[in-house]
Amino acid sequence: MKATVAGAPVSFGVFELTPEGSETIRPDDMLATLAASDYKGVDLGPAGFFGRGAQLRSRLRSHGLELAGGWVQLPFSDDEAFEASLPELRDALRAFSEAAGDGPQRLPLPTLADSGSATRQGAPGRGAEVDPLADAAWGRLLKNTERAAALVRAAGFEPTFHHHAGTFVESPAEIDRFLANVDVNLTLDTGHLFIAGGDPLDAVHRWGDRINHLHLKDVNLAELNRVLTAGGGMREVWSSGSFVAFGEGDIDLTAVMDAVETRGFDGWIVVEQDVLNGPDVSIDTFRAARGADQVRNREALRPWA
Repeated sequence: MKATVAGAPVSFGVFELTPEGSETIRPDDMLATLAASDYKGVDLGPAGFFGRGAQLRSRLRSHGLELAGGWVQLPFSDDEAFEASLPELRDALRAFSEAAGDGPQRLPLPTLADSGSATRQGAPGRGAEVDPLADAAWGRLLKNTERAAALVRAAGFEPTFHHHAGTFVESPAEIDRFLANVDVNLTLDTGHLFIAGGDPLDAVHRWGDRINHLHLKDVNLAELNRVLTAGGGMREVWSSGSFVAFGEGDIDLTAVMDAVETRGFDGWIVVEQDVLNGPDVSIDTFRAARGADQVRNREALRPWA
C-alpha cells in the first residue's frame, strides 16, 4: 500500500479539550516518540502547539516528520457564525502552508468538520433524535462546506471532511446525505463511526471511492456502550478509555485494512487513540503508557504500511 502512517497529538492527551491544569507531554518529546516508532507524519494538533512558521518547519524537519493534516471545526449550518469563523480557517491554512514550505513528499489535508451543537455533543450517536437538522440548515451546511473547500483549494491543498460524533454529520445516513451533495471527500474515522452506530468495514465498501483520509482507531465497545448508555457525552467518552491500542478493542483491523488496500488507498493513515489525562495523572507514567501504545499501533499496521 502506498499510504503513509502518521500519529496525532490526541493520542497523547493533547487537544482542545485537554483539562485545564493537566501537565502535557512536550512537543519535541511527542515527535521524538513518534519518529522512534517509525511514524512518518503527525497531525497539527491545537493551534500553535508545534509552533508556527520557521519553528514549525524546523521542529518537524528535526524529527524527520511531515504534517499529515489538522482539525478545522466550523459552524457550517449557521451562516452568521460561519462567516465569523473564516479568519480561523484562514489562520489554519497559513499554518499548513508554513509546514509545507519544505516541499513534503505528501501534502497535509486540512480536515474540515462541523461544530455540531451542545445538545448533540451531550448525546453522541443520537444526534438525529435529540437535535435534528432542518432542511434549510442542511442547505446552509452544504453550501458553507463548499465555500470552505474552495478556500482550502485556493491555498493549494485538498480538503477532507471529518464526520464526527456530536456534530450534524455523524451517522451513516447523514454521511450519505453529505457526500451526495458536496464535492469534498471524506475522512473516515473508525472510532467516531462506531459511536454513531456504523461499521468501519461497511464504510470502506460504502464510501471507499470518496475516502481520501483515514483516522484509524480501535474501540472497546463494551466500555463505549457503558458510557453512552449512562448518558455520557463526548468528554466522558474521551475520558473513559474507550479508545484503546490496536488489538485491545473490537475493530477488525485486518478486514478493514485489507478493504482499504483493495481500494488502492494512497493517502495519510492517521493513528488516533483519543485520550484525556486528568490533572492527577503523573505525566511520566502517562507518557510511557502512550508511547508504548503508539509502538503497538504502528506495529499492527506493518502488513499494510
